[in-house]
Amino acid sequence: MAGFLAEAKAWAEGRWWQWRVALLLLLAWDGFRHLRDPEAGGLFAGITFGVHEFGHMLFALFGEFMTAAGGSINQLLIPVGAGALLYHYRDFFGIAVAGTWLSSSLMDLARYIGDARAQELDLVGFGEDPQHDWWYLLQQFNATGSDTRIAAITRGLGVIVLLGSMLFGTWISLQMAVRRSEVGNGQA
Repeated sequence: MAGFLAEAKAWAEGRWWQWRVALLLLLAWDGFRHLRDPEAGGLFAGITFGVHEFGHMLFALFGEFMTAAGGSINQLLIPVGAGALLYHYRDFFGIAVAGTWLSSSLMDLARYIGDARAQELDLVGFGEDPQHDWWYLLQQFNATGSDTRIAAITRGLGVIVLLGSMLFGTWISLQMAVRRSEVGNGQA
């Protein structure tokens, strides 16, 4: 972890922090709005929905269970993959943004999981009568009564990821501001 932070600190030198702080504030507002109102969706809702639906098609090769699970798996893997790609290209602020996307995806997923028994959400799918993924998945493990508990855990994880992403985004922005002022004052 120390190596990662040292690398991030070095990356921050000479970079503009102003637009990143504005973006970070927008992402924080969106994340905390999403926390207050799970139905609010968020900045990432549309792309997360598309990634979820694509996951069903992608995982359909592996049978009915994986077809149902594939949407949720994909909606978590894609933001994680984006974060990994951003790390590969050493965009440390981008990693914080990918973390907020993952957080949003987890909160959306929690809402879906928590609806397994009630099945009140409008479903979209391929065909006339789409199946509720999480009703099917939990039914496979005789765990439909645990939908709200699993949803609460997923939501809690989303909150942790959001806070971690915000903290890291704030830290890296501060590093940019400090390193830029040091360069401007001839101290770097």
